[in-house]
Parts: sequence; C-alpha cells; structure tokens
Amino acid sequence: CLASLPSPACNLCVPRMPMPCRSLVRTKRDTTGNLLHTEGHSPPAQRWSMQVPAEVSAVAGDAAVLPCTFTHPHRHYDGPLTAIWRAGEPYAGPQVFRCAAARGSELCQTALSLHGRFRLLGNPRHNDLSLRVERLALADNGRYFCRIEFSGDVHDRYESRHGVWLRVSGAPRIVNISVLPSPAHAFRALCTAEGEPPPALAWSGPALGNHSAAVPGQSHGYRVTAELSALTHDGRYTCTASNSLGHAEASVYLFRFRGATGASAIALLLGALGLKALLLLGVLAALATRRRLEHPVTQDTPPRPQTQESNYENLSQMNPQGPPAATCSP
Repeated sequence: CLASLPSPACNLCVPRMPMPCRSLVRTKRDTTGNLLHTEGHSPPAQRWSMQVPAEVSAVAGDAAVLPCTFTHPHRHYDGPLTAIWRAGEPYAGPQVFRCAAARGSELCQTALSLHGRFRLLGNPRHNDLSLRVERLALADNGRYFCRIEFSGDVHDRYESRHGVWLRVSGAPRIVNISVLPSPAHAFRALCTAEGEPPPALAWSGPALGNHSAAVPGQSHGYRVTAELSALTHDGRYTCTASNSLGHAEASVYLFRFRGATGASAIALLLGALGLKALLLLGVLAALATRRRLEHPVTQDTPPRPQTQESNYENLSQMNPQGPPAATCSP
C-alpha cells in the first residue's frame, strides 16, 4: 500500500512513499487542504485455525498421541482458558478430556479425563492441545475433536470441524463362548470374538468330524458372533478367531446322559448319599474310640452322656422326577 504526502515547500506532491504491506491508511485534511493527521489500521495477523492430522494409527494396549495446534487473532492473550477434547462428533459429542488454566498460568489443571486414560501433552499457552491416550482399547476407535475457549477479557472459542481419526488395531480375543439349548431337545454353541480387522471365526468338534470349518458371523464393528447349530455329538467344541495380527481359540464341552430313567437316576443319587453316610459313620466311630483312649472312664465317676455329631439329609424333600436328561459343562 502506498500513500501520497504533500511537500512543505510547494504545492506539488513528492513521489509516493512505500508503506508497510497489508496496512490501510486514512488521511484527514482541513478545508484548505492542509494535512491534519494520518491513521494506520492493520488487520489481524492471524485468524482462528486448527491443525490436526487426518489419522493416527496405534495398537490396542499401547498409547497414542493425537496432535492438535491452533492459531488465534488475539495477541498476547494470558486470560483464563479451557482446553477440551470430544469424541464422535464436533460441538455435541461427549467430552473425554477437559482442563482449565487460570489467568497468567502455564498449568492447565485437569478437570475431566475419561477413565483416567487421557492426558494433555501440549501447552495451550503455546497454542498446543496435543493429547495422549493410554491403554488403548478397540472401543477407542473413532474421531476426536479439539477445542479451545477464552473466557477472560476476550470471550472467544474455536473447535476443529473434521477432527482426527484414531484407528486402533488388535489381535483377536474371544470374549464369550457357550452352549445353549435349542428347540427339539437339541443344543447350539455361540462364540463371540473381537479384533481389528474384525476376525474370521471357525468351529471344530465331533459334529464336524473334528475338522475346522469357517462359520459366517454377525459383525458389529470390531466384534463378531458365530453360531454352530445342532450339536449332535458329545465332546469338545473349539472356536478359533483369526485376523492379520494373530489368532485365538477357546473350547466348550458337551456331555449328555442318555437312557437314564427317573428311577435309575434316584437310585444313583441314593447310592451316592449312602456312601456319604458310611464315610460319616466311620469318622464318628474313629472319634469315639480316640476319646475313650484319651479319657478312660473310672468306677467312681459315672460316664457323662455325650452329644453325638450327625449329618442329616432330608431325602423326602427331593424331587422324585429325577434330574434333567441333558447337562452341559463349559
């Protein structure tokens, strides 16, 4: 930008002198054309902006750093400020971290850290909001947004609109395996595993000739569930989950009692109880013999009756129908 200034010696103008770039100059004159004063106005050197990477990759169980730096139009701001990180969506997503710094303080005091795993690495006074996430889990996958708020003499705030995507990968892990009853007195097995990339599931066991067979699963993000229906053979059934980072497996056992009528089941139960009673009587007899040896009875002192220890089991309250025809032990 250039400005023309009058020469004090004549009415002619001297060549225009260069002025600082990006400046606006306003000149006021009186009615005779004499110069009164000149005002220079400079626009803000910076505007609000946020700088974040598009994506950060990490492995479950490790830590990750989410970088975030910013610029603002307020020079030498030393008033109160608040730094915030959100998850999911900007402006309305749940906060996972928040800290506040008092006027003139370099320390941003943590007010919120979800599960205690989020920690500020940067210094908001130096335009740095970088965040560290500890003990990463697959559930931490998602987009995160940084935000800064000024609340002193200047009230202003700014938040990243696109955020940074945190991509957490992990080897498979089986979180549940079970056998459940199904109609027509049959059984089915369920296996749920998680991993990133989502794992592929396979079953092996007696119903499959002890060979492994891939089973289509229902995927819910990083978690997959696969079912093995119509278990027709007793034995061990194994679920295997695999992805590019590794594999995991877990087993469940199925045993069924065939041909046991209600009477035979009750006979087996009574036999077990009878054996328990015989063992208890033997213990009581041994204790009585030991007491007689340690404390012999004399003629002058009449024997004192002793309370006999016993174990009573009310068999009449048992269900005469017998136990169920099938049981499953995980």
